[in-house]
Amino acid sequence: MDIQTEKIELAKLLLSTNNPKIIQSIKQIFKREKTADFRDELTSDQKREIKTARKEIKEGKFSDYDSFMSKHR
Repeated sequence: MDIQTEKIELAKLLLSTNNPKIIQSIKQIFKREKTADFRDELTSDQKREIKTARKEIKEGKFSDYDSFMSKHR
């Protein structure tokens, strides 16, 4: 089943329900997805590592993948 067919089926189910709990649950899912950002779930250590890595890249302090892997094979 393709995505458009799935969406139509879900819309039919939503339109046919009178259960407010189901409707509220679906609204909550969309609210979570709208506000979800993986960066919000990172620890402070992970954020610090990313910041350090970005700085090192700007300064040219990095190796390309092939060079890195050739040293570790």
